[in-house]
Amino acid sequence: MKLLLENIKELVQVDDNPGMNKKGDDMSVVNTIKDAFLIIRDELIQDYGPMSRLKDVYKDDDFLVEVDCSNRLVYPAYCDAHTHLVFPHWREKEFAQYIRKGKEGLAGRRKMEIISTSNQLHGVSDDFLYETAMGRITDIIRTGTGALEIKSGYGLTLEDELRTLRIIKKIRKTTSVCIRSTFLGAHAVPLEYKSDVEKYVDLIVKEMIPQVAGEELSDFIDVSCDDGFFSTDHTELILEEGIKHGLTPKLHANEFGNSGGVQVGVKHNAISVDHLEHISKEEIECLTNSQTMPIVLPGFSFFLNTQYAPVREMIDAGLPVALASGFNPYSSPSGNMNFISSLGCINYRMIPEEVINATTINGACAMGISDRLGSITRGKTANLFITSEIPNIEYLPYAYGSNLVETVILNGEIQLL
Repeated sequence: MKLLLENIKELVQVDDNPGMNKKGDDMSVVNTIKDAFLIIRDELIQDYGPMSRLKDVYKDDDFLVEVDCSNRLVYPAYCDAHTHLVFPHWREKEFAQYIRKGKEGLAGRRKMEIISTSNQLHGVSDDFLYETAMGRITDIIRTGTGALEIKSGYGLTLEDELRTLRIIKKIRKTTSVCIRSTFLGAHAVPLEYKSDVEKYVDLIVKEMIPQVAGEELSDFIDVSCDDGFFSTDHTELILEEGIKHGLTPKLHANEFGNSGGVQVGVKHNAISVDHLEHISKEEIECLTNSQTMPIVLPGFSFFLNTQYAPVREMIDAGLPVALASGFNPYSSPSGNMNFISSLGCINYRMIPEEVINATTINGACAMGISDRLGSITRGKTANLFITSEIPNIEYLPYAYGSNLVETVILNGEIQLL
């Protein structure tokens, strides 16, 4: 299949020689081409440039499909590097309770939410989990996302962690979105192990990880290294066993305090450390000397009205930053990366260019796929979205709450949504 996008008002995030990510001052740089064309052949971006070049070079070429993008911008699709979208039910009742109770005991309530969702998951079928997750993915595609990391972590038993990961594997095979899978058996300590955390860690290390790896169910291994969850010692044990079985580390870290998770992540070459609502200057410095991507979750802090990660300090220190939705039923029940972009500008004081890099190339880097997604580059997979008629790149985060994504292209094909 060959597809031509022509008369593009502005082609955004063009990078002929992309690196793995954008960091520090470079996060404020986004290359664009105005009055542009883009050619897709099969699944890949074949060529792009100013419309004047198209007329000279491709005037005799035939295109199967031509799309007029007049007054529209074209972006690489969002890369959302942190979600928990395989879950049984929404948690609107807890939402109402949270409004009444406020922030008190947030860490404890967060833990109980995970356990409560786990209990619900035990009682629903694989088909139900798959179909509801696919419905959420369809909604996410409509808002411009083309790559997703999906975590387990609501199973908390050998059987249900495995079946969650098998469902994610099925999703990977049946959706056009690029899916990366993360084993998060260490999401929280189940109540039956409350007085013997070592026993649950032993279950993860000796039974869960070997079976997850044996069935090739996961790309990454994650641990909630935080106050009231898993200690740094337990985190290291789990990560080291995962590494032995070929799983790349990621971490939930510093959500409720300075947990030491950043240092553990850097020590074990984690591809990302996520949350970081609490992070010290020493921890920021630790990250500057590593290849570990900091992932910040604006939806989490917005929805729970909690502390925001110091993104400005991170970028000013020379770090890359990725923004992700953190989509889950309790603390961030939305996968809309347009809104995440708005929150990046409004609540973290990021400029639009920084937000574009944080939601595309840096998100791709945090999933290990920046070689094929996250920018407009010849030879990369054609995962793109076309906006409705908007004036410039500033308008997308400015017009929060509006879905300005008109057309989504995944793997070179226009999605019928």
